[in-house]
Amino acid sequence: MNVTPQPFTPSADLARPSVADAVVGSDASPLFIRKPNPDDGWGIYELVKSCPPLDVNSAYAYLLLATQFRDTCAVATDEEGEIVGFVSGYVKSNAPDTYFLWQVAVGEKARGTGLARRLVEAVMSRPELAEVHHLETTITPDNQASWGLFRRLADRWQAPLNSREYFSTDQLGGEHDPENLVRIGPFDTRRI
Repeated sequence: MNVTPQPFTPSADLARPSVADAVVGSDASPLFIRKPNPDDGWGIYELVKSCPPLDVNSAYAYLLLATQFRDTCAVATDEEGEIVGFVSGYVKSNAPDTYFLWQVAVGEKARGTGLARRLVEAVMSRPELAEVHHLETTITPDNQASWGLFRRLADRWQAPLNSREYFSTDQLGGEHDPENLVRIGPFDTRRI
């Protein structure tokens, strides 16, 4: 088996508009949205740690997301390449018209800019997700920021939003609030 090594590109170089999916923010403080790469795993881990009440997974898990699931994840970086936003998810193998959004994180520097919505829409607009017409995620009942984001997405995409309890506190070991399954759709990804 002949394997051709891929050239390594540092995060700061990847933050340039030529490789970004989208450029958001102001001219003075642009943010670049792009697919993650192996160099981003630790930065994603540090970002999620700084965003309570998000559950923090291992640095290894974020490295896997940045490599094995890069087509369905996105990072946002500032001009220096610092990761200030992240969204992770995957297309469900048993429901290929459904994207399951696992986590969305926006660092303090980028809050209030609409970055969470832009991250989700950047992923949903990719050609790899052209056949996706539903978005699912789980949200704890008291996470008002997440409920607000997903209600705004449903309104923006002109799609219904439904929810139901998915994981109970008992299923989550008794030390975690229950998680509701939230489903948006159907929607047309060409309109996102």
